[in-house]
Amino acid sequence: MAEPDHESQGGRLKRLDRLAWLLDNSIRVPGTKWRIGIDGLIGLIPGLGDLLGALMSSYLVVEAARAGASVSLILRMGLNIVLETVVGVVPIIGDLFDFAFKANLRNVRLLRRHLDDPDRARSRNRLVLGLAALFVIVIAIATLVVVVAVFRWAWITLTGAA
Repeated sequence: MAEPDHESQGGRLKRLDRLAWLLDNSIRVPGTKWRIGIDGLIGLIPGLGDLLGALMSSYLVVEAARAGASVSLILRMGLNIVLETVVGVVPIIGDLFDFAFKANLRNVRLLRRHLDDPDRARSRNRLVLGLAALFVIVIAIATLVVVVAVFRWAWITLTGAA
């Protein structure tokens, strides 16, 4: 006989809690109250570290989908991972952000909240997704402006034309 769904969800959440703790909080910084995880340490490896961290974090999103999380929750969890990964690429600042943001612990909290009260979590997710979409649009426009400025500067530098 199959075990009841709430027990399998409880086991899944316990496993995801443990993984999120390992990735984000398992190591105490000596002489402080601060904690970091394996994700933060791996993120110190330039280039490859943030990618590996994102891959490990993605497992939580896959498990959330298996647990029946809504599409908006999956997108929000993915956005947390993308944000941590993209900012994490920036030397020093990105590593400090990674140590503080703790996307994995955030994502497990979001999943718990969703499983405890799906209707409340959905309405909050819509607001966050709307803000996230706005954020992505602003970042895209800012990136475009920077790229155009760099190309303009390069053109002027190379050709001498003003």
